[in-house]
Amino acid sequence: MTPDALKTPDGPACAAALEVAAAYCSPALLNHCLRSYVWAAAYGTEQGIEFDPELLYVGAMFHDIALVPEFDNHTLGFDDASGHVAWVFAAGAGWPVERRRRLVEVVLSHMLPVVDVVADPEGHLLERSTSLDISGRYTDDFSASFKAEVLRHHPRLGIAEEFLACFRDQAERKPASSPAASLRDGIAGRILGNALDRLG
Repeated sequence: MTPDALKTPDGPACAAALEVAAAYCSPALLNHCLRSYVWAAAYGTEQGIEFDPELLYVGAMFHDIALVPEFDNHTLGFDDASGHVAWVFAAGAGWPVERRRRLVEVVLSHMLPVVDVVADPEGHLLERSTSLDISGRYTDDFSASFKAEVLRHHPRLGIAEEFLACFRDQAERKPASSPAASLRDGIAGRILGNALDRLG
């Protein structure tokens, strides 16, 4: 499987989600969102996990959206705030309420330590892919050549330093947030030591 085989899923919601992410995210953060979908979809396909491509893609585009200033919430952590932004987007896209709730679950799941693949396949895949891309977990999921090809399509552009700065800012202002807990758990070292940054 190659990144070329994992195109943006068809449909206006996916196109609009990419448009929103591209309008508000930095180039590094946007590429992180795109890679998160590619890692997730590739792993799900290879492992035979049935998932909803549209739900996974929109979740990938919005999972970090509240790290950007325009959607930062002065009390909520970025993951909770991102879930709210995703819900509003999905309402505007005409998704029924239950599908909006599922999208929020997928967005929130990416900060959990583990997500049940049966109960929430899209959340499981997004947790796994974002963990790979940010903190270097699950690096053995893919071959070196596949990882290099993904990074050629969507370069990292200094995401480690940018993301860590966002987490430190969130933690300082919101000490009860998930970024604060992650920093206490030593995520800074894992972010800066991610082997993907040695590939490109």
